[in-house]
Amino acid sequence: MMEDFQQLQQTVESCTRCDLCQGRHHVVFGTGNPQAKVMFIGEGPGEQEDLKGEPFVGRSGQLMDKMLEYVGLSRKTNIYIANMVKCRPPQNRDPSKDEVALCIGYLRNQVYLIRPKVIVCVGRIAATALISPTYKVTKEHGTFVERNGTLLMGTFHPAALLRNPDNKSAAMEDLFRLRDKLLELGLLQPEEPEHNC
Repeated sequence: MMEDFQQLQQTVESCTRCDLCQGRHHVVFGTGNPQAKVMFIGEGPGEQEDLKGEPFVGRSGQLMDKMLEYVGLSRKTNIYIANMVKCRPPQNRDPSKDEVALCIGYLRNQVYLIRPKVIVCVGRIAATALISPTYKVTKEHGTFVERNGTLLMGTFHPAALLRNPDNKSAAMEDLFRLRDKLLELGLLQPEEPEHNC
């Protein structure tokens, strides 16, 4: 495990462990507050993320930011966002198990350095890798599981919400549960939301 966040980022940015490196514009290391107590983990960069080098910046990222803001969370202040794989899979396909296996050490190192109290798995790929191989987002979303002193929760991927807006209210309920848990643990200051989602 690397002990320096900047050194880890430099190492990841020069990675050539799998074929995903061949088509990338940018490695998408992560974004947010490295001292955050809450970490969101998605599956992998899409086209916009690959072009900008930052996770969740396309339409789904804009939706996610809006939903997070409603519960007092922001990548600018109190969360960190990363992905299972750091390079975009072609045509935004799911990352393969081999690609995840080759990249997950970087994610583990990020988790080790950030030491989040809560990890939110955004979508099926992250939830099946980090919570349970049989995890079903539609049935198990919003429930907390403890692993080695860290709480993990799965929720819908914002891209899935754009495809199926009927699940948006369930996803918001997950974020309200997350907010309540953070308030209970003293990891979030209570405040009134200012914007409607």
